[in-house]
Amino acid sequence: MIRHTNGGSEADALWQLMVDLVWETRREWRRKVGEATGLPFSRVRILWRLEEAPMTLKQIADDTGSDAPATTVAVNDLEGRGLVERQPHPESRRAKLVSLTRTGRQIVDRIHSTVRDDAPAAFQALSKTDLAHLRRILERIDRSER
Repeated sequence: MIRHTNGGSEADALWQLMVDLVWETRREWRRKVGEATGLPFSRVRILWRLEEAPMTLKQIADDTGSDAPATTVAVNDLEGRGLVERQPHPESRRAKLVSLTRTGRQIVDRIHSTVRDDAPAAFQALSKTDLAHLRRILERIDRSER
């Protein structure tokens, strides 16, 4: 479903088109991730964020856009499944660090190795010239956002 902004700029309309295209194509991929892991996608998102380094509950909540109670419930669930563990924070007695267990890391590795994340067919069908233009535009936007 492509929505069009009313009265917004051309940039707003193009942004909405990009967002809609990504959401539509990600639905099938999210389903495949769920099938590969047996986990709700909200739980997988947390595992991915812990892939690089342990995080506090607050960091996980901020990173996933969840509130603290929902994050606590999700981490409790992952901990109960043996996928994450809590450890004392070395710098704050009040905080705990959440990290992947070996089993949690195996789940993340399984996703990376079995669930393909290819561009949709329409994207793949773009010419090399169109892809090069799109790359330059997106890299310029990315640089300006940093």
